[in-house]
Amino acid sequence: MAEYIRNQYSILRERIGEPRKFIQVLAGPRQVGKSTLVGQVLNDVTIPYTLENADGVNHEDIDWIRRVWESVRIAMQLQHKEEYLLVIDEVQKIDNWSEAVKAEWDRDSREGRNLKVVLLGSSRLLIKKGLTESLAGRFEFIRITHWSYAEMRDAFGYTLDQYIYYGGYPGPAAMIGNEKRWKKYIKDSLVAPTIEKDVIMTSNIYKPALMKRTFELGCGYSGELLSLTKMIGQLQDAGNVTTIAGYIDILSQCALLCGLQKYANDDSRKYNSIPKFQVFNNALLTTYKGRSFLQDRQDTEAWGRWVESAVGAYLVCQAKELEYKVYYWRERSDEVDFIVISDDVTLAIEVKSGRRKMNNGLPKFTEAFHPTRSFVVGTGGIPIETFLSCNLEDLITE
Repeated sequence: MAEYIRNQYSILRERIGEPRKFIQVLAGPRQVGKSTLVGQVLNDVTIPYTLENADGVNHEDIDWIRRVWESVRIAMQLQHKEEYLLVIDEVQKIDNWSEAVKAEWDRDSREGRNLKVVLLGSSRLLIKKGLTESLAGRFEFIRITHWSYAEMRDAFGYTLDQYIYYGGYPGPAAMIGNEKRWKKYIKDSLVAPTIEKDVIMTSNIYKPALMKRTFELGCGYSGELLSLTKMIGQLQDAGNVTTIAGYIDILSQCALLCGLQKYANDDSRKYNSIPKFQVFNNALLTTYKGRSFLQDRQDTEAWGRWVESAVGAYLVCQAKELEYKVYYWRERSDEVDFIVISDDVTLAIEVKSGRRKMNNGLPKFTEAFHPTRSFVVGTGGIPIETFLSCNLEDLITE
């Protein structure tokens, strides 16, 4: 099979070909193909380049970036090149990386050197912090999200049911026939390094074990409401509600797990609501809650949870990329699974799978808030496959 090309390939290749103006920054969660995508672009461009990886470099070696940069300048001079490209992977592993990058980039700008730069990072929060603090006005951001249903279908032949259950990680796609091996890979090669390195590097995590347990419990509750007070009751070595809420916010910014807030007209009611947990990739729900594909597929109630979580994962990934807001709504027994907000456009979305009964939430929400569009995804509405394959922007821009 030919190597799959994601949409961000065209964006990056086009920007590399433009006159030097901005640093290009690719960031996203681990194992979504950032390095592969950059490798595909480098294979197809004519500009000479140097690729360096900060993974394994001593994080205190702040001078590493300067040395790498200077060696590229020398290579440009010796080879008599009018333009050159420097790519640095895992740049956030170096302390104060953004200050070092700023100094070198600004020097090239002053001296009129046509040295273009691409930075990659797997910890979006760390990358974002460095960009906003030191590199404001000097970069463009390219978000690399979890793989969609259409991508997993076209690249690996996933069926809709397989995508709903196994999610969108390309690395272990060939392992789904051996579920124990697949789950072990997700835990050991994806979750462990993400939590232990990326997330804990992101902030001062005083209780790493509590952070990890919060993540695991939240993944298992994807698609469900769970108050933080009740959550603390299920955690060992529990901290307070503020600590747990802070951990969930960090996990959300790293595109792993979020807690959706209840939609309301007033912000204080949104932020004080019970969160609805939502993974960014259904592989995480399956890893921590799944029994087996056959068991969960044949259990109508369980499968309804997986379907709703898959729709939610699609929406929160799109929201990261396109900068929308996603909420849920509930009043007593009436609920709407997802409320999507973009400027003055509001979508109210109810997910229905199999025997799951409709409630009065959608008509009641429509009457109270007058959304731009309200519709059902699944049984009796837009087919799940159609919705997961669509471009959400088409629904919002009308």
